This record gives sequence, structure tokens and C-alpha cells, in this order.
Amino acid sequence: MGGTEASVREAVLLLSGGLDSSTVAGILHAQGTRFRAMTISYGQRHDRELRAAERIAEYFGALEHLRIEIDFRKIGGSALLDNNQSLSSGGKGIPPTYVPARNTVFISLALALAEARGCDAVFIGANAVDYSGYPDCRPEYIEEFNRLSALATKRGVEGDPIIIIAPLMQMSKAEIIKLGTELGVPYELTWSCYRGGEKACGVCDSCLYRLKGFREAGIRDPIEYENQ
Repeated sequence: MGGTEASVREAVLLLSGGLDSSTVAGILHAQGTRFRAMTISYGQRHDRELRAAERIAEYFGALEHLRIEIDFRKIGGSALLDNNQSLSSGGKGIPPTYVPARNTVFISLALALAEARGCDAVFIGANAVDYSGYPDCRPEYIEEFNRLSALATKRGVEGDPIIIIAPLMQMSKAEIIKLGTELGVPYELTWSCYRGGEKACGVCDSCLYRLKGFREAGIRDPIEYENQ
């Protein structure tokens, strides 16, 4: 939690309901930053993460929780949008769960909300250490979006740009979980699994990264899994 984050008075948080964005909600709450949560329903396979986002936003007292509906299924190009595609990456290249330009669309919407509501920043739980190889989860991507914010908004043109902040960018999953646990993040309310069953599958890439993080942190994952 750096000085830049601490100086933000009010922010928009892109809240998926997963482990990372929920930890960012805990950070904002701990440092006394008021925030408005934005969750995007984009045609993903299930709504478990959307329900998780609602619980996290309520838990941390978000000023508002705005749910935006966009049907990425009309575009396609991702296993998260097509039940007939395999979710497994096989550990090679950018995985099939990558959704084309998803974070670019999401941050743009959050930037619009931030400018409309007079917020100082947009927070996102992007992470470049323990992640699945998505090109829009890298430090240079966030840097470029900050340049875009300065160029493409009224606030930016007037010399007071809205900043895009990814406070977990250089942290491992274990470090994120340790920090969130210290901050009292209710990980039992979160959802990371790409599948939408009653229990997390325990075998998709997202579950594997999450389980690895809890194991390395020496903390028990409070959610249930079909396979571990």
C-alpha cells in the first residue's frame, strides 16, 4: 500500500468477486478510501463470481455497487464464453480463458464512472506474478492506460487525470492472501473457479493458482472444492 493509493479520497474498484479484487477492497477499506464497486457481467459461464462481488461490496461498505451488462458472447474468442471449449491451458502460451480486450473494456467503463462520480482513481486487482499469462495483466499495460487516461478524459486534459492503480501487481498469490488475511478479507465469500458448480472444481487454472497461493501462505482456503 503505497503513498499514491493512500492519497486517493474516493475510487472506483473493478470488483469481480474473486480473490484479488476482493483483497483490493480490503486494502481500500483499511486505508479509509471510499469506493464505488463496478462488476461486469460479460456473458461468462456462470454467475457465482457476480454473487460473490455483491457480498464483498456489501461487506466492505461500498458507496454503490454498479453492475454493468455486456454480452461478450457475441464477440467470442474465449473458453470463458463458450461451454464447448476446454478451460485447460496445458501450460503453453496465452490460455484459452483469455477474453479479447476484456480489461481494456472494463477499465474504460470504470474510468467513465470515476469521471462521472468525481473519483480520483480506478483500482484493479491485476497481477503479473502468479497469473495465467494474460497480456492485460502486466505493469506496462497499466502504465499505458494511465497515459490514455491523461489524454482521453476531461479530467486529464485539465491536468488532474484519474489514475489507474493495480496495488497487487508485483505480489505473489501467497503474499496477496497473507495481506488479505491480515486485513480481514472474507475469502469464504469469494469465488475464483472458472466453473460454476456448488463447489469449486479444484482443477481449472484459476483454482490451481488459488490453491497454490493458500498452500504457500500456510493458510487454509475456506471454500469447498470437488478436487484438491
